[in-house]
Amino acid sequence: MNIYFAGSITGGRDHAAIYPAIIALLRQHGTVLTEHVGRQALDGAGETALHAREIFARDVHWIDASDLVVAEVTTPSLGVGYELGRAEARGIPVIALFDETSPRRLSAMVSGNPHHIVIRYTTPEGLLDALHRAVEQHRILA
Repeated sequence: MNIYFAGSITGGRDHAAIYPAIIALLRQHGTVLTEHVGRQALDGAGETALHAREIFARDVHWIDASDLVVAEVTTPSLGVGYELGRAEARGIPVIALFDETSPRRLSAMVSGNPHHIVIRYTTPEGLLDALHRAVEQHRILA
């Protein structure tokens, strides 16, 4: 199974500390096409070695090649929003992760979307347990 993990980069790295644990869990279920998103050295400047058009073409290709998109959506990001919309348009299942301890509110475009599974969490352990169950359920239904 190809899994596209999305998390805010240039929109802010507020929740980037949890990205490596999410990616490690997803790796147990398949190939994570976007492991670079979890690199702690990646900051809000983004991927400076590539031109924006190269990043766009690569990421669109990866989304289209994915069987599942998992996105940490607590830190708002235009890029992540675009990725979720593209995945939905292509019929690719989406699991959105939102930290309930955040002062932010989750966008109704995510929480109200009947095509998204939304996992609300308060601890990393709770997130990883719920995510594992959701990915396993996806594998059963796929």
